[in-house]
Amino acid sequence: MERNQMQMHRQIATIRKSLFDQGYLDEQFVQLEELQDNSNPNFVEEVVTLFYRDSARFLYNLDQALEKRPLDFSRLDSLMHQFKGSSSSIGAKKVKIECTHFRDYCNARNTEGCQDKLGPSRRHAGPDKSFGF
Repeated sequence: MERNQMQMHRQIATIRKSLFDQGYLDEQFVQLEELQDNSNPNFVEEVVTLFYRDSARFLYNLDQALEKRPLDFSRLDSLMHQFKGSSSSIGAKKVKIECTHFRDYCNARNTEGCQDKLGPSRRHAGPDKSFGF
């Protein structure tokens, strides 16, 4: 059993390092890890799980907003601002960057940019492979 645990810890460390090396995570994730202690040993897992749940809701709301015409750029920007904040709080660096790009399209009132940015980027994140993570 100890050997299996050691192997699992090595695999986790390798995956974690890879996520940092590829730019998916930033130093905010390290700060999140530092908040975990013996009184709450699953803290990081719980926070990341909540992030994924929130991400699904944000992306659903964005999809719905992108279906309406004319586009409400203010609403889209507000939704993406919230998503960016959530991403920043857990250190999801690539998601945060994608959010910034999307908000730039909102500020430019660029309909095609918003649609194009959300579509392709959804291949890279989360449990549903969306938005850079």
